[in-house]
Amino acid sequence: MVAGGVALWISVLATPLLIRLLARRGIGQQIREDGPQIHLAKAGTPTMGGITVVAAVVVGFLVAHAVPGVTLSRSGWLVLLAVVGAAAIGFADDWVKVRNRRSLGLNKRAKFGAQLALGVLFSLLAVYWAHSSTTLSFTRYDSFGITMNVGLWVAWATLVIAGSANAVNLTDGLDGLAAGSSTFCFACLAVIGYWQFRHFSIYRVGDALDMALAAVALAGACLGFLWWNAAPAKIFMGDTGSLSIGSGLAALCLLMNLDLLLVIIGGLFVIVTLSVVIQVVSFRFFHRRVFRMAPLHHHFELLGWPETTVIVRFWILAGLFAALGLGVFYADFLSVGKL
Repeated sequence: MVAGGVALWISVLATPLLIRLLARRGIGQQIREDGPQIHLAKAGTPTMGGITVVAAVVVGFLVAHAVPGVTLSRSGWLVLLAVVGAAAIGFADDWVKVRNRRSLGLNKRAKFGAQLALGVLFSLLAVYWAHSSTTLSFTRYDSFGITMNVGLWVAWATLVIAGSANAVNLTDGLDGLAAGSSTFCFACLAVIGYWQFRHFSIYRVGDALDMALAAVALAGACLGFLWWNAAPAKIFMGDTGSLSIGSGLAALCLLMNLDLLLVIIGGLFVIVTLSVVIQVVSFRFFHRRVFRMAPLHHHFELLGWPETTVIVRFWILAGLFAALGLGVFYADFLSVGKL
């Protein structure tokens, strides 16, 4: 609760200070001209709010280790690496957009290349420094009994890191959508992390308590930022926030042996990403659009749904997916207990 509380209040109190700083310097969001026309009114809204989210996560997580008996683990440092490293990539992308006054930031190769580099660094440190399991996992390290060699696991983990970061980035298209949805995911992981800590003999995640602390800090930071990011947003998180949140989500699941459960816990992000893939494939090969606009939330906007309706309904989906992931995890625990 220390981790989450500190992160929440830092995010709540520091964000308005950042809003004023960005507004004075004229650092505002550039809106895509091919997006929903209603979004053009949001042009100039301060962006790069992910700076306070990341700061809140780092401070909240580190302050929690002042509590006696709480040890800062190597896995904990790796989660911070994933969050801060992805935030740096996102900041560079946001800065290019602001400097050039256009909605396009870094070119795709540079941005994706940086994400792959971060993923490889994280993966290698996870294996050789934090001694993470290299099994293909679902709810625990021995879910399938499939052990990957180091090279294959590094490739897999890098794909998960980059995929999750970009999935959250695609979802960050409406006020508060990514921040609110992510809060559900991190709350779910906090519960799972504590459960793994209490049942080490089953899950064998040595740093599970630290993972729970990191998840709580991320949840608190997202929730605090949501206070200012909720519609109508006073500030946007930008790629600085969305990439760091997505990378943190992936890092936690990889280190907690929840690789494939991530697909359920972050189900909303998966659906949004699939909508983009389907749209691109359909248009490229069949010259037809499945959705009026991708990502999926813009499709519903163009159907006439008010923005707040889309946001709240997507939050409900995000909460249901997180609850389903937690339910699947607990159901597996009950089945293991009967063996």
